[in-house]
Amino acid sequence: MQVNERTRAGRWVRRTEAACGLMTVLTAVASAANPPTITPGIPGEGAMHPLPDAAYQPQKDATYKIVFALSKAGYTPKEMSPSLVRVARTVNLYVSAGVPLSHFKSVAVASGPATVTTLNDERYRAQFGIPNPNAELIHKLRTAGVDVAVCGQAVLENGFETAWISHDVTLTLSALTTITVLQQQGYALMPL
Repeated sequence: MQVNERTRAGRWVRRTEAACGLMTVLTAVASAANPPTITPGIPGEGAMHPLPDAAYQPQKDATYKIVFALSKAGYTPKEMSPSLVRVARTVNLYVSAGVPLSHFKSVAVASGPATVTTLNDERYRAQFGIPNPNAELIHKLRTAGVDVAVCGQAVLENGFETAWISHDVTLTLSALTTITVLQQQGYALMPL
């Protein structure tokens, strides 16, 4: 019986080693097949994988108009808003596909829980004890031509003052009116 158990144990070890070897090969193949991430439009933020042969590529000579409805703050006060990161990724996707920034028209409107992301560093620090982790990304988006805006109604309903909003952010009457006005101007709505 001991011989039989050793034989089974030996087979198990060989099968396990073979399976581990196969997993190593598959991981190496998958890593080689995945292109590295890049951030061509918003440096250092919103990383994406270029896929030039994928379907539904943006047309390089078209103009794209998008209004982003931002609804999420960071999961903790020290984290960036995943909604803002997705805006950066969207910009990077279009730029990677060859669309010039001048052909990418967008407005990112923060409301609800995302309202806090638009506070200036002084007020964010007063609220959470740290600088606003979204400030640099908002500045990069603004520099790339994205109009980062905030719902004025949400600002006041959160007990904030309009003077507390970052100078890189546009104060709007409301997210509701901004989105509908922009949709009537041909902007596609992308809720984040």
